[in-house]
This record gives sequence, structure tokens and C-alpha cells, in this order.
Amino acid sequence: MSEEAARTGTHTVVLPDEAATVRLAQDIADILKTGDIVALSGHLGAGKSLLARAMLRRLADDPALEAPSPTFTLVQSYDSPRGLLLHADLYRVRNPDELDDIGLIEDLDLAVTIVEWPDRAGARLPAGRRLDIVLEVDPDNPEQGRIATLSGGVLWRQRLALAIGARRLIDEAGWSEAKREFMLGDASSRAYERLIRPSGETAILMISPPRPDGPAIRQGKPYSAIAHLAETVDAFVAMDKALRSLGLSAPEVLAQDLVTGLLIIEDLGNEPVVGADGPIPERYEAAARLLAELHRHALPTILPVAEGRDHVLPDYDREALAIETELVLDWYAPHIAGVTLPAVTRSEFSRIWEKLFDELFETPATWTLRDYHSPNLLWLADRVGHARLGLIDFQDSVLGHPAYDLVSLGQDARVDVPAALELRLLAAYAGARRGTDPSFDVPRFARAYAILGAQRNTKIAGIFARLDRRDGKPGYLKHLPRIEAYLRRNLEQPALAELKAWYETYLPKLYAGQEKPEAKVEADPTPTEQDRPELKQDEV
Repeated sequence: MSEEAARTGTHTVVLPDEAATVRLAQDIADILKTGDIVALSGHLGAGKSLLARAMLRRLADDPALEAPSPTFTLVQSYDSPRGLLLHADLYRVRNPDELDDIGLIEDLDLAVTIVEWPDRAGARLPAGRRLDIVLEVDPDNPEQGRIATLSGGVLWRQRLALAIGARRLIDEAGWSEAKREFMLGDASSRAYERLIRPSGETAILMISPPRPDGPAIRQGKPYSAIAHLAETVDAFVAMDKALRSLGLSAPEVLAQDLVTGLLIIEDLGNEPVVGADGPIPERYEAAARLLAELHRHALPTILPVAEGRDHVLPDYDREALAIETELVLDWYAPHIAGVTLPAVTRSEFSRIWEKLFDELFETPATWTLRDYHSPNLLWLADRVGHARLGLIDFQDSVLGHPAYDLVSLGQDARVDVPAALELRLLAAYAGARRGTDPSFDVPRFARAYAILGAQRNTKIAGIFARLDRRDGKPGYLKHLPRIEAYLRRNLEQPALAELKAWYETYLPKLYAGQEKPEAKVEADPTPTEQDRPELKQDEV
């Protein structure tokens, strides 16, 4: 993104041919929402109708849509998968008052509206949701070339920067002809698209704009700063390079726009570590042994991003761990359990956690990827050793206790991990660690594992409640029974007896209607050769 675009929100795009004009139209169409107005200006023959028609075809998901110019009807409407579409050509309008007769203005909030000759509407088109595109003939390429200038208000600034930036990055990286398929968005502001070349080669477009600061909630800091969530895409690039330098299968970064927050990365495919019946044990155990291999190294804390640009891994400190646990008080308690907890009860909750955290900080910290579970692990059967696991979504990495990522795996938030398999993962990890360090303290590690299991599932219960209540994403609630079961499992550890009593007293919903607690995770999980014949390193 240019300095001018960053400062003013205005973007100038050179379109060398009709195909480039159509691609611009499609890119803009992909970011339009109901209530948006696209105002197309330019002299006769500048390409307004071509741009409008390409947008309508994209919005209607119909490449063959005729979409004639409504020069005489003034407005043409379309029903589409994206809702109501309006295409207006106001060339014949002589007075803005004429728009009252055709009902265009009163329908603007109900549709995506594309307007040619918007100047004929005077001030009737509201500025807040309006994107202006001015098309001019390129004097250096008058036959086919056009120059588009795009500008909008505050609501358009980030959307426009991402759309224009993504197209520029895709073109510069040599993926201009690639088809773009939306893959998914996650619980954050990130989104992903698969780029597919005509040859079938694929890559991933990662859209990760800088995180805006939320309201200050403690010591003048927003939640994201206290919890050490990645503010920019720098964190992903830095961890990606670091993991790849160890021979692990993080995706190669093929192109990047660090300012806008856009990456084109290697497509690691979609072979999961879970099957139709749940976790594939061999793949989960390979993931546990990968962690053991990672944790036996002394790892750097300052990671390069680009020339003269570094990323410092933050500590998963007491404040971060604590504020995550408090999510259960702020969101799960009132909205799921139906209780409002008084200050004295919240204070008791914090006091208990403070004592538990003391134990965690006695162990040297290591890289903690933080979301090391099935959605972020891919199986690469054509690779060998630890490289058979593809790693993604590690931008929030911190320096924390080595048990945390094993908890993420063994208490997978998306799929049920039986207690027996969880113990196998602990055994695989502990066996690998003891193989290189006979002094590795397994009982102490198991105790920390239960503490961090309780911490992580307490946090996730709060996050899923927040995603439902605040963000309008109720789909995450289907995972809550699993999270609650994991939490109960951890609370059976004797070290957590006081925390368990707190939950039983103040959030009894967690135990309502439950049978006898599941197996504890306090036993020595060191594997024997009889139990784990596949533990040998060359079979990873």
C-alpha cells in the first residue's frame, strides 16, 4: 500500500486491459455488503458499464447474466444470493428530485446499489456507505487501458485497502489468472482464500489486517495487549521462519504485504489429523512427539521478520493467564450458567489461580504455539519425520510452559479426545522427553498439565460464550459440553481441589447431571515398550 493510500484512503489502480478491469470489478464485488453504494463516474466510453456489469455478474454468481445498462428504465433490480441488487444509470436525470419518483433512495438500505453518473443525484446518495470509483482512459494505453481511482469514507478504508492490496500482491506474485475461492474465516478477524491456477497449482491468501485496539480494560491496555494476541502479521511471518528453520512444516511465505496484513503462503493441503470416528491416534501421537522434539531445544526469543525488522515473543505471563481465566466470569457465568458473581467471589477465584500459577513459573518457558489442535494440524503423508505434520495458525505464539500445547492437543476443543488417548499422548511426550533428558520430571509435568488444562478450558468456555453473545456466532456453543467435560477432568487433579470446590459452589452448572468423574491425568504417563512399541524415533 502506498503512503498516499495509507494516509488518505484513496487508491489509484492502472488497468492495462479489459480483463484487469473485470478482475477489479470482481474484487470490489466480493467485499460489498447490503447498504453499500458504488458510485461510478467517468466520461462516455471510460468503461463504467463494463465495470458495473462485471460486478453484477459476480454478485449474482452468474457469469452469463446479461445486465443491460438501464439508460431508459433508470433502475434495474436483481434478486441474487447476496440479496437485492440495484443498478442505476442516471445519465437522463436532470434534477435530483426525479429520484423520488422511481423510489431509488428509499431502497438504498435494502440493497447493494451500483450507480452510474452519480453526480446527477446531487447529495441524495449518502456518503457514509458510498464507494466512489472514477474511471479514466489511460493516455499511455488509450485502446484498452484505464485508470481507476477509488475512494470512500471511514467504513471503506480497511475493506478497500485489503481488496486493492490483495489484488496487487496476487498480480505481483504471478497469480493473476488464479481463481479465488473463499475458504473460511475464524474466530478472529482473519480470513483465508485458496488461489487456484489454471494448471491446478494452489496457494493460500491469508488476510490478517492489523488488529485494532479495543477498549482499555486494565492499566490502560486492551484485552488483546494483556493476553498477548498478535497485533500484526509480523508475528506469523517470524514464527513461520523460525519453525521452518527447524525443519518443521510451516507453510512457506511466497509473497507478503506486511503493512496491509496480507500473505500468500504455501498450501499444505487439507488432510486432517482426525477421521470420521474422531482423532487418528497415530497422528495425534506424532503431534505429541513433535512437541517433545521442539521442547528439548533452547529456542530464541527474538525472531527476524524482514530486513531490520524483528518480532519479540512475549511471555505468557501471570497477567495474560489470569485475564483469560476471567472470561468465564464475564461471559460464561452470566450468559451460560445464568449467575452474576459478586466481587468477593471473583476475588476468591483470582486468589486460587494465583497460587496455581506460582507452580507453573518454576519451569523454564519455551515456544508455546497456543492453538495446537486439530484445525491447525495437517497430515503430509509425502514427507518424513516431524515434517509430516503441517503447522498453521501460530501467530499468537508466546513463551510459556511446555505443557500448554500438549493440553491443546490432548483436550482438543473441536473433537472429543477420550481420556485413554489423552494418556497415550502424555506417555508419548514423556517418553520422548525422557529419551533425551533422563531427569525430566513426569509427575511434576502431569500436575502442570492439569493446571493448564483447567486454565485453557476455563478460557475457552468464556470465549465460546462471548462469541455467541457478543459476536453473534452461536455455532461455537455446540463445543461447550466438550469443554466442560475437559474442565471437569482436569479438576479431578488433587492440586486443583480448591478450584474444583469453587466451581461446585459458584458455577454448579458445570456439574449438573454429571456421572462419576472421568479418569484423572495424574498418573505417571511414562510409556513402557510393551505399551508403546511405535515410540522409536525413526517411526515418527
